[in-house]
Amino acid sequence: MTTHPTTAFTGTDATAVVTRLRETFRTGRTRPLDWRRTQLKRLRTLLTENADAIADALYADLRKSRAEVDTMEIGGTLREIDGCLEHLNTWLAPQSVAVPAHLPQGTTARTEWEPLGVALVISAWNYPVNLLLVPVAGALAAGNAVVIKPAEYAAATSALLAVLLARYLDPDATAVVEGGVEETTLLLAQRFDHIFYTGNGTVGRVVMAAAAAHLTPVTLELGGKSPVFVDHDADLHVTSERLVAAKFTNAGQTCVAPDYVLTDPHTAQALEATLTSAVNKRFGHDPRACEDYGRIVDERHFDRLTALLAAGRTVIGGQTERADCYIAPTVLADVSPSAPVMQEEIFGPVLPILTVSGLDEAIAFVNDRDRPLALYAFTNNDTTRRRLAEETSSGALVFGWPMQQLGVPELPFGGVGGSGMGAYHGRFSVETFSHRKPVLDVSAA
Repeated sequence: MTTHPTTAFTGTDATAVVTRLRETFRTGRTRPLDWRRTQLKRLRTLLTENADAIADALYADLRKSRAEVDTMEIGGTLREIDGCLEHLNTWLAPQSVAVPAHLPQGTTARTEWEPLGVALVISAWNYPVNLLLVPVAGALAAGNAVVIKPAEYAAATSALLAVLLARYLDPDATAVVEGGVEETTLLLAQRFDHIFYTGNGTVGRVVMAAAAAHLTPVTLELGGKSPVFVDHDADLHVTSERLVAAKFTNAGQTCVAPDYVLTDPHTAQALEATLTSAVNKRFGHDPRACEDYGRIVDERHFDRLTALLAAGRTVIGGQTERADCYIAPTVLADVSPSAPVMQEEIFGPVLPILTVSGLDEAIAFVNDRDRPLALYAFTNNDTTRRRLAEETSSGALVFGWPMQQLGVPELPFGGVGGSGMGAYHGRFSVETFSHRKPVLDVSAA
């Protein structure tokens, strides 16, 4: 079943969708491993058979290059699916535990993973394929029925996925609901067994409040301002190239993109030249003409971002074109901690540089703010690495290359505090959508 935004979606419809999927789940249809593996294989086939159409939709929504689509949207999702297919039996295997001596001899104890029931997955628009289908794959691998809510801002991708998902997946155990705030609100009024939301903290609070009415567990994949500490001993050419690659992918519209740089005044001055060189090397002197450089999703987000450009001295970039939703890769220097660009997650192609006296002040700066989804650092000093690990808290800590944690499925991906709760990727996706049930079998002997 697919519900399109052109069709009025009511509370009755929302109840009917969840009721139908719950009835399917109660039959036991989604529990067998064969069913789960079949759904994962169909999801894989959906991606491989429709790669061109998916790339066209993503280009229409975000001007994503084909290389980025193949690597981060389709490729990243395929890696997650393949990992589930390869390891699902092992991940779901019962695990025996020791039994206390006071219980009768022959007593056994174990834990088993069981599906939760009916899950709701609400996606974000910046990676509208990966951020939808990776959690959906985890929910299906765990044996759940799933209501799938694509991101409305990525309208072309949402419409395409609605058609494809209905065609490839089990229609009795999955349903796609398109639409915006109104449709999402109606869905959130229903009782689910797990809600998985990717987006911003404001909506995350709404999701959590709605879930509380039914005591529904939630996974919130949010964002925040992910800082980068650049130590004085870092190789600034390598640092700048990796920073530029991470920050300006998808025109900066990535939840784990480096948000701002902290470094000492001397290193900050040297970074201006190396970052400028790295931007020119990657995107050319006219990034607007570069096929690998995307656009802002819509004019509302464009207006929000352009209002931040006056927050510091422009090192490179600053050019904008509203009709094209284009903002050049921009680096700002002499930025104050109180500047508007430092008050919210940027989520766009603007990289501020702030100066600190050294590591102590950088750690204090990070700790005085919400815990970020990621903390990045470029340093060759083992003591600095240890102190960042021990004295800060973040969803992930990455040394040497921002955003590369996304490519390691064995690492959990998730935030802490204001950047989210819960985690997924790899086996953590399956565990998120499962209940670890203890089973004790007391011998009669």
